[in-house]
Amino acid sequence: MSVAIRPIEAADREAWERLYAGYAAFYRVEQTPEMRARVWSWIADPAHEVEGVVAVDASGAPVGLAHFRRFARPLSASTGGFLDDLFVDPAARGLGAADTLLAWLRDEGRRRGWSVIRWITAEDNYRARAVYDRLAARTPWVTYDIKL
Repeated sequence: MSVAIRPIEAADREAWERLYAGYAAFYRVEQTPEMRARVWSWIADPAHEVEGVVAVDASGAPVGLAHFRRFARPLSASTGGFLDDLFVDPAARGLGAADTLLAWLRDEGRRRGWSVIRWITAEDNYRARAVYDRLAARTPWVTYDIKL
């Protein structure tokens, strides 16, 4: 499968909605159309911190997505990139879309002068973790949330 990465475009809305709903379902997160509309508005707004790209197949159809943003790293006095969401359509898994999305993000981070690309995933997301273990270093950090 030949996969290319490009910024999300207005014409991608329907495919993006399907992919993002699949991502939410995978993580068992109840997500309303209004929530997806809010995230879409963030991605469409060049002034917003969240950016998005899609992996497209040879026909140009989106088969995966990645949402990312810049973040400050005060301790190292640097800037990094945070990968918020990465999802590949189950029908396209195993064909290189995730690898291609992560390679694009790595290259984009280098271009922007970021010091790291960071993300989190669920402990039981074994298939994705197999990809991540090949392409990145697992950190010793433990994540906490304060629910507000």
